[in-house]
Amino acid sequence: MFKRLTLLWVLLRGDARQLWFALRHPQAPSWLKLGTAMIALYLFSPIDFIPDMLPFFGIADDLVLVPLAIRWLLKRLPPELAQAAAKQRAA
Repeated sequence: MFKRLTLLWVLLRGDARQLWFALRHPQAPSWLKLGTAMIALYLFSPIDFIPDMLPFFGIADDLVLVPLAIRWLLKRLPPELAQAAAKQRAA
């Protein structure tokens, strides 16, 4: 179980770095900035699909939906921007 959580953390951290680089890139499309802002708004908003008052399930939806949304945005990057972000991630 701990190995899975460690792997999930490594993947999420890498995706977050790639998204951060893509946002700062001069060719970043406006939909990427809007999508990232919406992810941040969902993460910090008190309105959730499952309320955070529930002990485990309230945070579990954030732990699942946010990484999925980040990965979804990264898969829709223009090819040249995706390659530049992947190079930066590998470095």
